[in-house]
Amino acid sequence: MQRFIDAFSRYLSIEKNVSEHTYRNYISDLMMFKEYVDREIDIKNIDNLAVRGFLGLLSKKGEKKSSIARRLSTLRTFFKYLHREGHIEVNPAKAVATPKQDKKIPSFLSVDDAFSLMETPNGADVLTLRDKAVLETFYSTGIRISELVGLNDADIDFNAGLVRVRGKGRKERIVPIGGKAITAIKNYLNKRHELFEKGQRVRGAEGQGNKTAGLYNDNVVFVNKDNKRITVRSIARIVAKYVNMLSNIGHISPHSLRHTFATHLLNAGADLRSIQELLGHKSLSTTQRYTHLGIDKLMEVYDKAHPRAKGRG
Repeated sequence: MQRFIDAFSRYLSIEKNVSEHTYRNYISDLMMFKEYVDREIDIKNIDNLAVRGFLGLLSKKGEKKSSIARRLSTLRTFFKYLHREGHIEVNPAKAVATPKQDKKIPSFLSVDDAFSLMETPNGADVLTLRDKAVLETFYSTGIRISELVGLNDADIDFNAGLVRVRGKGRKERIVPIGGKAITAIKNYLNKRHELFEKGQRVRGAEGQGNKTAGLYNDNVVFVNKDNKRITVRSIARIVAKYVNMLSNIGHISPHSLRHTFATHLLNAGADLRSIQELLGHKSLSTTQRYTHLGIDKLMEVYDKAHPRAKGRG
């Protein structure tokens, strides 16, 4: 089975050109499945019962339905590829139903709490300015954490107030960015050279032949203290750091700031199609989960506008 996984991994990298995050998830899921089935089993002998058994084991171990659904999606894509290449006659994962997902209300901030969070980074040092720029960019654009990490200088048009974003599947889109975020980014970039200079000193100390030398650069927007492109994990820590400074805010992740962006736009009257484009959602149904978040706003509008609303209740 390993040789088929290896072939599929090349397909993901070369033909599909998936992101590094997506690639890791695919391979991790397939390695788990390989551990479940007999390693020596003929790929043609894997049927839907084997797939169901694998998912059932994950469920017994307490894995979330969303994670199980993702692993099933991986298997469907994997076996679809094998079927297309002529290695199997039937996709055994195609007939397996996706676990029904629990409907969760995405966490998000109120406008006041969002403003408070944006103002929490308070300092003139380069790392604090970077942190403020990170928070402002999240709230101003609604981009994913991986998209923020991947930003380069050339992606931001300060004059036009636009950002070029590389989303899922490396698809590019253009999103607007507000004045507050632009100012925060400029303030940070004005001092980013301090990190670049530090990175050069570290590189010099480690030797000119060091293989990591290429990681030091001055064209990546968000970098760490060693002037390397910041990681997704580090961004999550930055958000958690400032959220924890505000006692009235519960658990808020980088993705929660994306929810906050969408919710505030919806409550202000933006239509779902526009929000879909801004978020980079492939399907409008993905964006529609935000509609229930604006129910209070909708009820307020209804009570004010509908001639019979005052008689409710």
